[in-house]
Amino acid sequence: MHLDEEETIIGGENPSVAINDPGEIDRADHGRGDRFVVNLSNVVAWIFPILMIAICAQVVLRQAGHNQAWLDDFQWWLYGAAVLVGVAYAVTTDSHVRVDIFYDNYDDRRKARIDVFALVWCFLPFTILCWDVTLGYAISSIVANEGSDSPNGLHNLWILKTVLNLSFLLIALAIWAMYTRRLTVLMGQKPPLGRKLLYALPSTMFAVNLAAYYAIYLYHRAALPEGDNPRTILRKPIFDEIELGPWDIKYTILITVVLTIVVIGLALLRDARRAR
Repeated sequence: MHLDEEETIIGGENPSVAINDPGEIDRADHGRGDRFVVNLSNVVAWIFPILMIAICAQVVLRQAGHNQAWLDDFQWWLYGAAVLVGVAYAVTTDSHVRVDIFYDNYDDRRKARIDVFALVWCFLPFTILCWDVTLGYAISSIVANEGSDSPNGLHNLWILKTVLNLSFLLIALAIWAMYTRRLTVLMGQKPPLGRKLLYALPSTMFAVNLAAYYAIYLYHRAALPEGDNPRTILRKPIFDEIELGPWDIKYTILITVVLTIVVIGLALLRDARRAR
């Protein structure tokens, strides 16, 4: 079957795969976050031809007895950056693989409900957690000015680890933008901020928890006497646990619950005032 540039494979009533550019699917519904992810991904996609050249060059040089360790590192750098940005692109264009034999036969509203749950009750909390974990990973690499294990390798490894951490912010942006679009399908209009935060409760709590935790930590870090070990900060009473019946709950978690209610409440009040 011959397909020219403008043809698409049709799934149901709407195009499901654009042969020329998946980023153009549903472009009219895209927000700024969606377009940012697509445009950045289109630029980063040029990494793949460079990666192919690097792989072929290393094969030739190795066979000629001139192995270049830095080329091996360079391939991993390129591949890692391209794949991580590609995850955000797949979310925005809905081009990831679905292991679901039922989803395609559901109506649009049922699909939207599944997507909303998967995006902000499962995927976004995981992405926020990954960002949190890799933040310390990147900072320690920057402080140590980490390089390659090989003397002839590609040094400044902290650049790759920083890109790794930043990529999770890009993925989070893609998830939130797609979530907004799918919630619009359910509500029939662009959802206000309060509704978005409420329906994305686990993600909202994760984000508030990190914001509260780092704010408390940085406050105590700034007040830390000169010469004291920063590790002592985590021994402060604010990081301890409180007994609530049979449970031991950290003070930071209680602060998170209260702040989440306040943040969502203020957002709902703001939406109500704007609706008048």
